[in-house]
Amino acid sequence: MMGRARTSILMALAVIPVIAAFVQTGAIPLAVNLLSGAAIFGSAILTREGLKAEAAWAARRIARRPAVPRKIFGAVLIGIGVALGAMTGFGGLVAGVIYGIVAAALHLVSFGLDPMSDKGMEGVDAFQTERVARTIEEAETHLAAMEDAVLRAKDREAEARVASVAAKARAMFRTVEDDPRDLTAARKFLGVYLMAARDATAKFADLYAQTRDAGAKTEYFALLDDLERGMDAKRETLLVTDRTDLDVEIEVLRDRLKRDGLPVRD
Repeated sequence: MMGRARTSILMALAVIPVIAAFVQTGAIPLAVNLLSGAAIFGSAILTREGLKAEAAWAARRIARRPAVPRKIFGAVLIGIGVALGAMTGFGGLVAGVIYGIVAAALHLVSFGLDPMSDKGMEGVDAFQTERVARTIEEAETHLAAMEDAVLRAKDREAEARVASVAAKARAMFRTVEDDPRDLTAARKFLGVYLMAARDATAKFADLYAQTRDAGAKTEYFALLDDLERGMDAKRETLLVTDRTDLDVEIEVLRDRLKRDGLPVRD
């Protein structure tokens, strides 16, 4: 929320060179100021997306670093935008470059760098964790699309139900991240079922926004109920399987200790 507010301030700053473009005389100041405003606005958009990517990376136990360092590119763009604006407002290339460097540095201090490394992939099967990270990224995309689509229905109850489904799905994500071997068992829920729920949410939102059809709402909520129950049951199964695997490993270790003549407490 705080990051969103700060990027909104950046967007507001883009208005200053645009106003200057129409106050100053001449074609070159006009073009330079418009480019300055565009660069600053682009910096705000990139930075906001970078903050979202960082939040998603921080929330997950297994995650790949963002493919594009959006916050760093945002710092570069704000530097370019301020430099261009300063050239026309304060007279000269040198002043513009100095202001641009300062602006880029302040951006990095304020928003920080993008995550620069993968997380949770140390000391485990790289292929399996890569599959988990990729699958969960796709599942998060489906959830984000659901959360965006339901807003079109303009119905608080529907938004709350989708939020509940998203919370259950993300609990399953954490379970799979804890034990990547669970991916195969959970894959339908992470892919096929969430994709179908995404499509159903989009169709419901568009229909309900136009008709306020109570029957459609009831059917949609029934679908979400089925999906939630299915995810709860599958997650419980995964946890039971993990516990069974742990019990087996403990028994194997105890047998080995006994064979080696070491004391074992029953």
